[in-house]
Amino acid sequence: MSNVWCLRAEYGTYANHFVKGGYVGIGYDLHETLANVTTKDELAVIYRQAHPTETSNLVVGQQVGQVARFLLEMKAGDYVITPSADTEWLYHGRLTDKTYWFEADAKDGCPYPHRRGVKWDDEKLSRSIFSVPFQNTIRSSLTVFAISQTDEFLSVIKAEGYTPTKRESAYDPYESVLERVLELDDKEFEILVGHLLTALGFEESEVTGKKGDGGVDATGILNVANLAKVKVFVQAKRYKRGQKITANVVKQLRTAIPVGGQGAFITTADFQAAASDIAVEVGFPRIGLINGRQLVDLLVEHWQDIPDGFRDRLGLRIGLIRV
Repeated sequence: MSNVWCLRAEYGTYANHFVKGGYVGIGYDLHETLANVTTKDELAVIYRQAHPTETSNLVVGQQVGQVARFLLEMKAGDYVITPSADTEWLYHGRLTDKTYWFEADAKDGCPYPHRRGVKWDDEKLSRSIFSVPFQNTIRSSLTVFAISQTDEFLSVIKAEGYTPTKRESAYDPYESVLERVLELDDKEFEILVGHLLTALGFEESEVTGKKGDGGVDATGILNVANLAKVKVFVQAKRYKRGQKITANVVKQLRTAIPVGGQGAFITTADFQAAASDIAVEVGFPRIGLINGRQLVDLLVEHWQDIPDGFRDRLGLRIGLIRV
């Protein structure tokens, strides 16, 4: 099976350069070709020569490891992801047979001289369609790293020749948990979402659902170490499995979001592709979308922070297995 890699382009600054030029690149202040390097040890020597003031073996090891992945571990046919500048979208493609080259005097404005060829797909992917674990992986601070959720990525892009891993049983833990969540009434579901906001780190989480609220069921303030605060206006709706929320429903929520706020739509169902586009439309408040499977991911991750009463009401224990 082909591997899946993520390469950052200075917070997406040079993502368009990658896509337009048909490559991925790295820099690391290494100003000579690495074409003749065949081992990680050789890379370590070259890196230390280029960074004589770097005395930390830990830092050197991490940086050399990333260069080694790019130069030695990534193979033709492997998949590559690079986040866009606005972080909402992921470009993806496959490494071509055009292996490593050194662009000593690049004319395209990209400062990364160490490059490898990529055939990029015409369609970019919304981050919101992936599971919470996948999105957490993408948040890695590394520049070059492997994606562990290979099956999920290949399934999403419908990779040619890929056959999803067969389940040994028909039991689907996601569906099992969502069945229990759907047993909650509307108010109970809104309160559960309020508890989940608190578990995620939101302050002043409050369930507000009432007539004339514009669809807002809960609010919370995300305070990042007192460096930044953002108030989020949440719509929480139970929908039967298999349903897909339309763009108009998502658009309706943003009319209730004041200037400076952001939105979130949390549901047990899923979203139409057009709804995902509306949620991040430029010029309007951003709306984060959490579908049923992502909701289960979040409950798994923060189950211990949910009050006992709700854990008992759902009849689940750690790992979200039925009691």
